[in-house]
Formats: sequence, structure tokens, C-alpha cells
Amino acid sequence: MIIHGDVAFMILATTLVLIMTPGLAFFYGGLVERKNALTIMFQVFIAIGVVSLLWIFGGFSLVFGDDIGGIIGNPLQFFAFNYVTFTVDLRYSETIPFILFFMYQMMFAIITAPLMTGAFANRLTVSGWIKILVLWMILIYFPVAHWVWGGGFLSKLGFVDFAGGAVIHITSGFGCLGGIYVLGERKVKNEKGPFNLGLVAIGAGLLLFGWFGFNAGGTIAAADIAAIVFTNTGVAAASAMVVWLILHAIHTKRASFLEAIIGAVAGLATVTPASGYVKPLSALIIGALGAIVCFYCVEFERKMWDDALDVWGVHGMGGLLGILLIGIFADPRINGVSAGLHQFLIQALGAVIIGVYSILVTFLIFKLVDKTKSIKVSEEIQRKGLDQEFFKESYETKID
Repeated sequence: MIIHGDVAFMILATTLVLIMTPGLAFFYGGLVERKNALTIMFQVFIAIGVVSLLWIFGGFSLVFGDDIGGIIGNPLQFFAFNYVTFTVDLRYSETIPFILFFMYQMMFAIITAPLMTGAFANRLTVSGWIKILVLWMILIYFPVAHWVWGGGFLSKLGFVDFAGGAVIHITSGFGCLGGIYVLGERKVKNEKGPFNLGLVAIGAGLLLFGWFGFNAGGTIAAADIAAIVFTNTGVAAASAMVVWLILHAIHTKRASFLEAIIGAVAGLATVTPASGYVKPLSALIIGALGAIVCFYCVEFERKMWDDALDVWGVHGMGGLLGILLIGIFADPRINGVSAGLHQFLIQALGAVIIGVYSILVTFLIFKLVDKTKSIKVSEEIQRKGLDQEFFKESYETKID
């Protein structure tokens, strides 16, 4: 039976997840130099079109189709909306149309790969990125999402990830390291910092706003657990913001608006996988731990490799930590998952498999695409700016 309240709730959650992709574009666009803002915003926005089509024509089936050997779903089962439009699938919910579940999950697919663009900002061609986006979704996102959410081998082992700490944050946050290795360091680095903190604030606001649907929508119903997930999301962001600011102040003796935003995002990335399994007090602790671990991981990576916008330190390590903390803080009264050594080891195994797989396959994808046509941006173009080279327009282009 369709429950109208659940339908309304899931439509809202789906819309909130969608708005995170433009939010990410504004966030990254404000963080880079003015001459490169349009390029990275395009690289994020284009996923809405490309990934949606991939999702319709096979992607959803690869994730949620009948399991094939624990590795992938049946690619033809839901191809081109087959059996989707008028079906209520009892495996996921008794109260919402199957097509709404289809759309909700599509929004997760859309935002995942664009998270990586911040890691290799200003040194990847637009055409190269589009090719990589297609291959990355097919070879990494769809299989991993099936392993965890579609009945694959990890879910059969008991591995859990409520809203994407592994499927989204580990795949993109660790996968980007493979891309960085192929692209190398930027020839021209941004020494002036973000060109527009206003854009960053708008983007962060949309991300924070959308994250409530990102996590709470995972309940697939307007039920009491949705309120707990909603609360967990907010308190983790709050504690992480404050703890990150304290750490920043200890190191620099000053406050920072930008660092407050980054801290909140780190907390959200960390609590995401655990948000449906822990109590609010545990979520507050998880946010604080996420701030501490991610803060020092960012400090570490800046000395080791050129991750332009700290994707590994915030998203990769935040997602990894959140996955592990399920084994420490999960309360069976929330969603039936109990903390303990057994669950912790399963979480650790799944995180390692997904992290290593994401790095290696992303590296191979970048290598393959670069062999067909160089995807690296020359030093001359980096100095001139990617926007003029690829779009013949800039952030300040006026439209009559």
C-alpha cells in the first residue's frame, strides 16, 4: 500500500540530495582561482546529465538488479525503466513507488564522482573528465554500490553503510589518489586561497541543507528512525565544526570562517555511514572524532601529495572513520546492528577492500584515458586559466 506521507518524505529527501550537487559546484568553484572556477563547476554539474543517463540505461540494474555472483546486478533487469515505473518493490519499501527509490538512489550516484574533482582541480581537461566519469561510474560506483546496498558479497558478510561512507566517500576520497598519481602536481598552485568565500558559503549551506535528506532519506519512510538519523546528522556537524575550529586556532592562533565550514563537512562525512545505527550522543562524539582525524589527515596529505581541495583528508578519511566507528558505537535498538569486535572487523575488511579497489581502478582508468588523448592541462593553460581555454568564457561572463 502506498503511504502518501512516506512518498512526500522521500520526494523531499530526493530533492535535498539533488541540491547537494549544485552546492558542491559552488563550494569548489569558490575555493579555486577565479580563472578556473567555471571549469570545476562544470565538471561537477555535468554529472547530473551524464550519470542520470548511465543510471537509466543500466546503472540502476547493475546496482539493484538480481545479484550475479555477489559482484554485480543483472544489467538488463531494470534497463530503460523496465519494470520500474508502476512497481512497488517490497524488498526496499512497502509504502513508496519503486520509481521513487530509483530516483532517490540516482541522486547518490550523481554526486559521488564529482567529489573527486576537488582533488585534481586545475589540471584535468574537460573532455578527459567526461570520459573518466563514464568509466568510473561503470567500473567503481556501480559494482561497489551493489556489494554494499544491492545484495552483493559485502552485504552478505554483514558489512553495513547507512548512507554512503564507503559507497560514496571512500570510493571518491580514496579513488582520487589514483588520479592524482597519474596527473602529478599542479604546475601553477593557488597561493592566494579561495577567490570567493561567498560562493563557498552558499555551496556549503546547500551541502549542509541537503545532507539531512542525504542521511535521513535512507530510512525510506517517514518513521521514527528518520528523526534519529536527522538529529545525528545535525549534532555531528555541530561538534565537528567546533572541534575543527579549536584545532585550527591552536595551530594558527586565529579563527577562520573557511575552516569552520570544512570542519562541519568533515563531521558530516564521518557520521554519514553510522547515522542510522547510533544514538545522538554517539553521533556527537563521532563528529568530534571526525574533526580530529580529518584535520590531521589534511595536514599530512598537504605534505605528501597535491590534493588541491583536501578530498582524501576530509571525505576519504571521514568516510573510513565513520565506517569503522559503526563497530564501536552501533546500538541494536536503533536499527538492529550491534557494536563489537566482530562487526568492527567486518567493517574494517569492507573498507580496505573498497579503498584499495577504488585507488587501483581509478589509477587504471586515468592511465587508459590518458593513453587515448592526454588529459593533463599544460603549464601554459594553467597559468592562463582553464575557463578561457575550454569555454572561452569566465566566471564573470555577462549574458546580454
